[in-house]
Amino acid sequence: MNSDKPTAHDSRRELAPVAMAPHAPQSPVRAARHDMRILTLPGWQGSPATHWQSRWERLCGHRRVEQHDWLQPRRGDWMARLEEVLLAQPSPALLVAHSLGCQLVAAWAAHSRHTARVHAALLVAPPDTERPDMPPQLHTWRPIVRTRLPFRATVVASSDDPYCTTERAAEMAQAWGALLVPAGPLGHLNADSGLGDWPQGLALLHDLQHD
Repeated sequence: MNSDKPTAHDSRRELAPVAMAPHAPQSPVRAARHDMRILTLPGWQGSPATHWQSRWERLCGHRRVEQHDWLQPRRGDWMARLEEVLLAQPSPALLVAHSLGCQLVAAWAAHSRHTARVHAALLVAPPDTERPDMPPQLHTWRPIVRTRLPFRATVVASSDDPYCTTERAAEMAQAWGALLVPAGPLGHLNADSGLGDWPQGLALLHDLQHD
């Protein structure tokens, strides 16, 4: 049920746990986009200082898309805010989303006429907002938007995420046309997962950042 072993038909690859994978995955050398903005999209209630998104912001200078209300996340309001930030500058953006931020990317991309502003997206631990046990604050995020994304995307999913099964994460990745990367048993891939600066995630981001 929770097997992360890819088959010949899977468009996914393995991501070893942090303690076991100190080196970045091998990939062809490609040119980086130096004019690219990297925007972090936290989930419900935002990301604390110990979260890898916050660490990346301090380490790499990534910019957070600040929402007006982190506690009552209305999907339309969050989409409008993301659109506002993307249109504020002409340079392309790479989106780094966690949890509800992944659903934000999918919803925004299905409705915006400015998706060309996004180069690619890293979508980490997308929650299954259609589950009956989701908090009432997240009910406006139903149904999940399953439109294929018009840009490259990588979904990273944990095998023991309390908010989404591996099967549902795989379904979302397939619907979005994204590469699925199993992360092993790392919970919700958040501050409680003990990822630190999460070098494996930075390696995936580096791969998306290059053409």
